[in-house]
Amino acid sequence: MYSLRKRVLVTGGAGFLGSHLCERLLNEGHDVICLDNFFTGTRDNVLHLLDNPHFEILRHDVTQPLHTEVDEIYNLACPASPPHYQADPVQTTKTSVMGALNMLGLARRCKAKIMQASTSEVYGDPEIHPQPESYWGNVNPIGFRSCYDEGKRCAETLFFDYHRQHKLRIKVARIFNTYGPRMHPNDGRVVSNFIVQALRGEDITVYGDGLQTRSFCYVDDLIEAFVRLMDSPDDFTGPVNTGNPGEFTMLELAERIIGLTGSKSKLVHKPLPHDDPKQRQPDITLARQALGWEPKIRLEEGLKPTIAYFDNFLKTHS
Repeated sequence: MYSLRKRVLVTGGAGFLGSHLCERLLNEGHDVICLDNFFTGTRDNVLHLLDNPHFEILRHDVTQPLHTEVDEIYNLACPASPPHYQADPVQTTKTSVMGALNMLGLARRCKAKIMQASTSEVYGDPEIHPQPESYWGNVNPIGFRSCYDEGKRCAETLFFDYHRQHKLRIKVARIFNTYGPRMHPNDGRVVSNFIVQALRGEDITVYGDGLQTRSFCYVDDLIEAFVRLMDSPDDFTGPVNTGNPGEFTMLELAERIIGLTGSKSKLVHKPLPHDDPKQRQPDITLARQALGWEPKIRLEEGLKPTIAYFDNFLKTHS
């Protein structure tokens, strides 16, 4: 086992996705360093891991250099929901760009393999549907979402330049909408918004006409994609779309959640936010071919444990 045990750094490790990834890596027998500045992540997400002797948690901001020894790096650090990344847009850009630079520098020094958690937001408000990796996107560079969209695009640029210039072993995953237990209850994302409002019996806020679409991937499916991508041959760098190609309108999602919660909530419509994409659906042909990966968990199957998590969270934090 010792020869197979890797020392793995997960930045943003106390966040929604990061905590699930830390758990998976520990279960596979690796030493895991969970790095987080706790801007949006929380120790509650990893409390159940603290007794594991192969797990350590490090309070650190990726905009500052880090000195440690690792075999692999999963760079997940960045606020990922509009209310959070728009609260301090300059810091958001710094986290994406300087964070990428610092982690790439660490990977180069350690000769480590590194994966960037990029985003479907690099496609902006897409003019091609569904979105293949070859699509360069339709992004507003000076809008309210630009700190996140362009920060992630610049991070991808840095990853590929380090790969070409320094022969660094890189992986880039473009994450589409993901949901599951440990989502932040106030992250402003549609799944958490709808569930919290339904459980509280409040009106469910639908922006625009509710006919805009998203594709929802359950967290366990996404973590499987991360691990397969990191373990893939070095000549496969990505970028690769990781998400569920099943497409749902906001109205359909609201109806599913009302049905599963038994809520009496009513729908209320509000204006669509700035630069909010009308459609978002991944083309996962490459993930199927290169990683042998596709999502297994259907929307209702994943919503049930997510609703149970939020139900318990609201009862214990009321």
